[in-house]
Amino acid sequence: MRSFTITAITKQRLNQSDYLLVAANLVPVFGVWLEGWSAKEAFIVYALETIIMGVLTVIKLGIAAFYRKTDWWYNNNTVTRVPALLFILFFILHFGLFVAVQSSLFAATANVNPPGTGILYFFTHWYTFVNPEVGFMLAAFIVGYAANDLLPFVVHRDYKYVSMMRLMFQPYGRIFIQQFIVILGSMFLALGMDKIFILVFALVKIFFVVYLHIDKIINRTTARLEKESGK
Repeated sequence: MRSFTITAITKQRLNQSDYLLVAANLVPVFGVWLEGWSAKEAFIVYALETIIMGVLTVIKLGIAAFYRKTDWWYNNNTVTRVPALLFILFFILHFGLFVAVQSSLFAATANVNPPGTGILYFFTHWYTFVNPEVGFMLAAFIVGYAANDLLPFVVHRDYKYVSMMRLMFQPYGRIFIQQFIVILGSMFLALGMDKIFILVFALVKIFFVVYLHIDKIINRTTARLEKESGK
């Protein structure tokens, strides 16, 4: 683990798609610091980013399902061939529940829900929070993730050999980091320290997602679990 960390920090090189993702993460910082955008809107975008990653994962699973029809389901020490559609349905259910909890925690701590609405209001009415500034920031993230994740997946034909189980778990590494920082950031938002934390939040995300490549760590872990289950 130590050798990997040292290698990642000292030798990691960014490609063009990484730079696009860096730029996407800096758009909220630019808007809040230089254009007078609301920091609360930037936090809303970071919360909605979870949905973007979920949709992109469903698209990747759909492409793989169209190509394969079935794939291996790994569970403890057993491996079973199941319809590819099962992976999509399981991910939508599991990830959807995850997003509902995360967005509800964010909305409660950042106090973004209108008065008199329930705790799930942000999750069920997220589209009502999309104004021009939020839409611009979301578009930047969509372009960044499409270039950094979806396009290489198609161009390199990963849908032919990357297991659907691995695809299904790919977004969780980013989400765990994002969930912790968004909830912590919403507390800073309530204390009026929003601009500083927006900057810190963006830099931490860039480090973990772009520079450290948390996705690769998740992929290696999932691959090891698949190998152990297939013994």
